[in-house]
Amino acid sequence: MPLDITITLSDEDLRKFQDSVDKGIVLVADEKSAAEIEETACLMIGKAREMELPQFISDRLFKLEILLNMIRDKECSLSKEECDSVRSALYYFVDPDDVIPDHIPGIGFLDDAMYAEIVIQELKVEIKMYQEFCQFRIAEENRRRNRGEDPYVGREDWIEEKRTVLHDRMRERRTLRTGGRGWRMRLI
Repeated sequence: MPLDITITLSDEDLRKFQDSVDKGIVLVADEKSAAEIEETACLMIGKAREMELPQFISDRLFKLEILLNMIRDKECSLSKEECDSVRSALYYFVDPDDVIPDHIPGIGFLDDAMYAEIVIQELKVEIKMYQEFCQFRIAEENRRRNRGEDPYVGREDWIEEKRTVLHDRMRERRTLRTGGRGWRMRLI
């Protein structure tokens, strides 16, 4: 039988996560560092897949793949600022000085899972919009194939139309949610 556990993070706990985000913001200003954060986060998720982690940890870490897919998806076309905001949020996972070192068996990814939940909640609108974009893209490709059409003919046009609608909606909701501050993660 599943059991829900609620953890209350203090302002000091949140400050530790925020310090990592702030460090990530500085690092992603350098394109090489930004690429390293992205690649290392991808490798860490892959490493986590190979481990026998408790489900509540693995579920959260694997949701981060959506964020990686979102910033790597050329057809999604997020702005550099948006991609860098996601990379700075992902920095915690590659930070060797995170609260619980990842190499500790069983609990090494516990803090990462807690932070992942924070990131997922913070970016839930963006994640939802990206998932909607992916579902549309697959459905439209299938619809065109079923009609005997090549889904790559005129692809940029039909993708651009949907992408524009979703980006506008995503950015509008973000502006409302953050009071116009944009994607800068603020945990405290």
